[in-house]
Amino acid sequence: MAPPEKTSDAMTVFDRYAVRLHRDRSARNFGEFDFLFRHVGAALIDRLQDITRDFPRVLDLGGRDGFLSELIAGHNGIENVVRCDLSEAFMHDGGGLRVVADEEFVPFGPESFDLVVSCLDLHWVNDLPGTLVQLRQVLKPDGLFLAAMFGGNTLSELRASLIAAETETMGGAGPRVSPFADVRDAGNLLVRAGFALPVADNFEVTVSYADPLKLMRDLRGMGESNAVRARQRGFTRRDVLARAAAHYQDRHADADGRVPATFEVIMLTAWAPHAAQPKPLARGSGQISLADVLKEDK
Repeated sequence: MAPPEKTSDAMTVFDRYAVRLHRDRSARNFGEFDFLFRHVGAALIDRLQDITRDFPRVLDLGGRDGFLSELIAGHNGIENVVRCDLSEAFMHDGGGLRVVADEEFVPFGPESFDLVVSCLDLHWVNDLPGTLVQLRQVLKPDGLFLAAMFGGNTLSELRASLIAAETETMGGAGPRVSPFADVRDAGNLLVRAGFALPVADNFEVTVSYADPLKLMRDLRGMGESNAVRARQRGFTRRDVLARAAAHYQDRHADADGRVPATFEVIMLTAWAPHAAQPKPLARGSGQISLADVLKEDK
């Protein structure tokens, strides 16, 4: 499969070099910060167990230290898992087949996998439509794509606090938190990529922190620090961090002084097309009038 053309500057929202550096930095101690990934990974496994099918060959895209590969082991007839990540540091450890690769240039041939899984990875991809097309192509016919990614309400409290702090101290705010897709857009992208039977839904996870600075340290430990291309470079000024923390506490702290951090998770489920899959009825082929169904009894 030929790689897609290079993403244009107009579509380059994220600095992929920074994404890789952040992951490399987090690889050594990721196990201390992986609680959110394991929580969402368990939700993915619940979806997988609802499907009575075997998937012998699996691609774990954005697999980091192998936490998801570990969770899916023994389910649904899985025999081989290929773990793929942008970070070479994550690929140094763990067993199984490991590939260092960019999610924007999926390095596998057509119909290589029965299942593609991805946990909290695709929100850092610039050309998400192009990546989804490639993932559909590497699936065998009637293969399953199952993924989770952060959605638009993620870190809304932190975003608002940083904007307020930078506006006060610097006279304007830069992009400090990554932009995220919403669930409707994500579902539409599955359709555009040529998947069959696409489903996109969402849920929120709220994590309680003693203070906002602990949240920021956790994001760094997760490898989820800001990698927006237009971000301000260098360390954030101490006065900005102090004002952001104060805003966060003032607006969101509970009676015990703890603050919430919201993570919206978008779940994506879709299938590579196959002739045996159910098809929607043709438009206008219904035999019962909607007006008759909705008509009140007299």
